[in-house]
Amino acid sequence: MKVSVFVPSHITGFFTIANNDNPLKKGSCGAGVLLDKGVLTTVKSSKKENKVEVKINGKKDEKNEFIVIKTLELLKKDFKINEGMKIDLKIDVPVGSGFGTSASSALGVATGFFKLFNGDISLKRANQYAHRAEIELGSGLGDVIAQTSKGIVVRKKPGFPGIGKVKSIGTQKELANIYVITKTLGKIDTGSIIQNPIHQKKINEIGVAIQKKFVVKPSIENFLKYSFEFAKKTNLINDDVLEIVNEMNKHTLGASMAMLGNTAFAFSNDPSLDIDEVIISKIDNNGIKVL
Repeated sequence: MKVSVFVPSHITGFFTIANNDNPLKKGSCGAGVLLDKGVLTTVKSSKKENKVEVKINGKKDEKNEFIVIKTLELLKKDFKINEGMKIDLKIDVPVGSGFGTSASSALGVATGFFKLFNGDISLKRANQYAHRAEIELGSGLGDVIAQTSKGIVVRKKPGFPGIGKVKSIGTQKELANIYVITKTLGKIDTGSIIQNPIHQKKINEIGVAIQKKFVVKPSIENFLKYSFEFAKKTNLINDDVLEIVNEMNKHTLGASMAMLGNTAFAFSNDPSLDIDEVIISKIDNNGIKVL
């Protein structure tokens, strides 16, 4: 038996951090965009009792499988499943670079687990375990709840779906013709930022002010404008990424930095851009798919 789950990747444009002793209430507010590239997770049952085999893009990858192991650890505590599993993740965006791949992976594993061993999809419960795994590992804050939505997503209240609240902006017609162009220069350790009190204070001061302005007029143009403002004012954007963003801004609808990764992103009506090694995506309006 096997089940496959596709979860779109997610780029955050700006955010604030909401700490809480309850991991289901901890998270972030802000805004981001879902991409039609992401993580396809296949979960198979295995005859090897309690044996879990994880492959990422066809290979053993101990450095990046931590989110899978953590999600399963939380699930197995509650469901006492001793059956072995083979888990294959196909990730078609850069890992650790601001695309929310850890959340996509956790959601894929949790959703696949429920479908395979519980006989239903139970998306709400799957979301809960994925969110907890992200929070406990410090690998993310708000990607899980965003990835349960569609399009350009505003995170209005922090926490996992059911506690947190999100809202999509832009009509399907408006978003259909927009390409998301990304260029990645490397990784950023998300935990080193979101768990650092100095970074937290600056992010929240600037993020709260920006979110207040954005919710007054939540548009595609303002998402790009305020994302760039957030990147500059927080000093999270480095000179190399800023150089690419400035170049992208000349030829697109707007550009900024993906939070949190050394990745520049831009919206454009034209997928051609004279910058090497870019990834071209569309905005995802379909959400999580169980295949």
